[in-house]
Amino acid sequence: MGDYTNMSAYYDLIMTSGYYDYNKIVDDLVQHQPFANVLEIGCGTGLILETLSKRLPQVAVTGVDLTPAMLSIAQQRLQTHPQVELLHQNVTELNLATVYDLAFSYGGVWYFVIDGDKEPFLVSHIAQDAPNRQGLESVAKHIKAGGQLLLGVQGPHHDYASPISNGMLYSQKIEPAEHGFTKHYYLSDGDKTLMAQTIEYRTYAFADALEMLQGFGFTYQPYSGDKPQFLSFRKA
Repeated sequence: MGDYTNMSAYYDLIMTSGYYDYNKIVDDLVQHQPFANVLEIGCGTGLILETLSKRLPQVAVTGVDLTPAMLSIAQQRLQTHPQVELLHQNVTELNLATVYDLAFSYGGVWYFVIDGDKEPFLVSHIAQDAPNRQGLESVAKHIKAGGQLLLGVQGPHHDYASPISNGMLYSQKIEPAEHGFTKHYYLSDGDKTLMAQTIEYRTYAFADALEMLQGFGFTYQPYSGDKPQFLSFRKA
């Protein structure tokens, strides 16, 4: 699975420079109420959880992530939100005391890409097939019967370079791979490269993703509207 240690010091700066719209993400999440507790799979530095906890302070929230440096930033961000618990765990071996009404992953472990009228496909930060299945099985065990799994929706990946809010240059390069793609992330200040991170991603065709999810008790709930933030799955 991708380790974001190299990116952690710059992650917030990049993500809050227009990479994600956190209010829109949480707008979609709250529409899936009622839920008393929520699990974020791959919570990173806690940017989504911060917005969600401010919006729904009565909801108990757990965030898990594999990268300690990201969790350290999240701990600082969320220290005034006692309803939030942050845990260092690998999604393939989740060991949580709670079973949740709703679990979600926006860009943390799994998400779907929708490119115009093309069929969606699933993207995973886990490059091998067997651990993906182990992870989904592990998540399924932590969602109540009738509960929901929400997997984020993003646009197509492509090469680009763009200044961020402080004037530094963020860039990314995509290379095809046998079962997915490799993504290289860079942050530069003039001629100086401040950050370089490479992550291997696995992809699944939509039909294969649905079959895999159905195998762990998840039924796809088709969405309405043009640009969903999440695709929704109901746990049997």
